[in-house]
Amino acid sequence: MSPVLVLSVIAGYFVVLLLISYFTSRNATSQTFFTANRSSPWYLVAFGMIGASLSGVTFISVPGEVGNSQFSYFQVVLGYVPGYAFIALVLMPLYYRLNLVSIYGYLERRFGFWSYKTGAFYFLLSRLIGSSFRLFLVAGVLQIALFDSFGVPFWVTVMVTIILIWMYTFRGGIKTIVWTDTLQTLFMLLSVAISIFLIGQELDLSVGEMISTVENRKISQIFFWDWASANNFFKQFISGAFIAIVMTGLDQDMMQKNLTCKNLGEAQKNVKWFTVTLVFVNLMFLTLGALLFLYADAKGIAIPERTDDLYPMLAVNHFDTYAGIIFLLGIVAAAYSSADSALTALTTSFCVDFLGQGNDRAETRAEKGKDISKAVRMRVHVMFSVLLFFVILIFNAINDDSVIVAVFKVAGYTYGPLLGLYSYGLYTKLKANDRFVPYVCLLAPVISFLLDSNSEFLFNGFKFGFFILIVNGALTFIGLLLISKGKVDKDHLQKVS
Repeated sequence: MSPVLVLSVIAGYFVVLLLISYFTSRNATSQTFFTANRSSPWYLVAFGMIGASLSGVTFISVPGEVGNSQFSYFQVVLGYVPGYAFIALVLMPLYYRLNLVSIYGYLERRFGFWSYKTGAFYFLLSRLIGSSFRLFLVAGVLQIALFDSFGVPFWVTVMVTIILIWMYTFRGGIKTIVWTDTLQTLFMLLSVAISIFLIGQELDLSVGEMISTVENRKISQIFFWDWASANNFFKQFISGAFIAIVMTGLDQDMMQKNLTCKNLGEAQKNVKWFTVTLVFVNLMFLTLGALLFLYADAKGIAIPERTDDLYPMLAVNHFDTYAGIIFLLGIVAAAYSSADSALTALTTSFCVDFLGQGNDRAETRAEKGKDISKAVRMRVHVMFSVLLFFVILIFNAINDDSVIVAVFKVAGYTYGPLLGLYSYGLYTKLKANDRFVPYVCLLAPVISFLLDSNSEFLFNGFKFGFFILIVNGALTFIGLLLISKGKVDKDHLQKVS
């Protein structure tokens, strides 16, 4: 594809997003930014969450990872189902009953100030790193497809990528995100479906022949039973359930969208349909990955050293122009549907959890013409945009893994303390010594890292894989038990459970 064509496609795409931002951000207040005034239709939230959940990581890294671990990732996806059921039946009722803007407000009510700040800190750390991974992917694609042609350095590409997000999110916040994510999810799913169809045409395969061809190849193996392997079914299925709980149910980014629904019933309906759709969509991505490797083999194309680069390389350099445009729209939509909501959630969490913005008193001041929270919110929005920029550059300098592996690896260490905190709060009646909670939540990931790094030596070849998340959560839970100090008052427990 010519650079002019690529630039035209991207420019046209962002004009549409800016138009959506304009219409959704009129008369926006801080509550609009944080909660969309709790008026979002559940079906828009459910559809948009698919794109936010999958992101550019799924779009590029899941198909590429097929070459390394076949369809084993689908074992994780199957584990998502009980995980999302837990979110709908346990966490969502809790969040709605407490009428939370930031879900980490639960930790303050259950444990106290330091637990609350610790939970919010780990979200900020997790989402900042995870979003940087995701934006790293789309910046890399834009670099290959457009900016390399003009000799533009990678850091400029990253800067442009983040500025574009900032432009259409800084006013409307989550209200804008609900609508832009819906459009971006549509583009992403159409892109995958059309890519599969076009590859089938190139290989002269009908839909039935594509399915049977993929099914009969070793590359499509789903289930792995070797207990020592990181791809063992039970490790990945159980890890998938907990990954869904922590990366959606305990994540302000994903829950902020759910909390914009009108009531609990609509939010639960959203989670149910989102779960069903997500399983089938992930299977589509894995199928696309298998077809990409079959296509490269049939055409005698060398597989890149980093398998994440396979789909972009084929789309930009080997597919026809139409397929290249479809890919470009898909990857941009996939990456931005996750990154834009992450930037909004980071801003929300920092403003609400650390600066005390977004409460009733601040909103009243805003209505009197002294919108203090708006001025603060915009500065925080810029601050996190700058942080994303630098973290992406650091990741570009050191990363040598598939990004999907890197995302879950980091999640295992940063979401583990959140898993332990919420488990302890929901399933025990014990107090925790609030002052010591940050130390427990710092020590648990460190021990988990040491165990994971030396597991083959310590446990006769055993690898934790994604299971390290559960180990980390369990260590946090045990640590909280060790610093417990009696039972919580019954009246207080009823208010927060």
